[in-house]
Amino acid sequence: MDKELRKRYNIVWYLMGAILVIDQVVKILVKTHMYIGQDIPLIGNWCVLHFVENEGFAFGMKLGGSAGKIILTLFRLVASSALLWFLIHQMKQGMRKPLAICLGLIVVGAVGNLIDSCFYGLIFNESYYNIAQLFPPEGGYAPLLQGRVVDMFYFPLIDTTWPTWIPFVGGKPLVFFNAIFNVADAAITIGTFWLIIDLLFFAKKDEKDTNLQASEDATTKK
Repeated sequence: MDKELRKRYNIVWYLMGAILVIDQVVKILVKTHMYIGQDIPLIGNWCVLHFVENEGFAFGMKLGGSAGKIILTLFRLVASSALLWFLIHQMKQGMRKPLAICLGLIVVGAVGNLIDSCFYGLIFNESYYNIAQLFPPEGGYAPLLQGRVVDMFYFPLIDTTWPTWIPFVGGKPLVFFNAIFNVADAAITIGTFWLIIDLLFFAKKDEKDTNLQASEDATTKK
């Protein structure tokens, strides 16, 4: 990528770099100061650090066995590489900066979780019942490409029970937003929603403005 192009989109690269650093620093701190299942309340009971490790996709979906884990990590690697290539390609085509930021958030989120999958099994020992050590002398808990993604943010905004008079679910637990996620996941989610909103509303407006400007320029030349 040439110097002029890097300068034009420097906000995208700075933002991606900052998010990647924050994501990895938070994960390393959690790994080296908490054990799996441990809770640390941040703001009451609705904003909690809850350390878990995710072996698969979002919401715990996974492929079985070591082969499945390697396939999943390779899929993440291919997807992240393709997204990064697409981002750079679109920048060279003059992509609008807000759209580049959206894609940049998605790319850096994918890369952040890819790092866990590729290397965390090598550089950490297990976090079950004890706090993990970084670069343990006995080696890590898994081979290359078989690490687990570290998740920690838990925001149960509503944690109660269904009213007893409601059929089927009455008296059962009701937790609103019970997903546990990390900084990389948040970047992917924000980037995806922002991308949808941008494509639905702002992209069409910019296209109309461009067409109107082109029409006015053509009229002026006549």
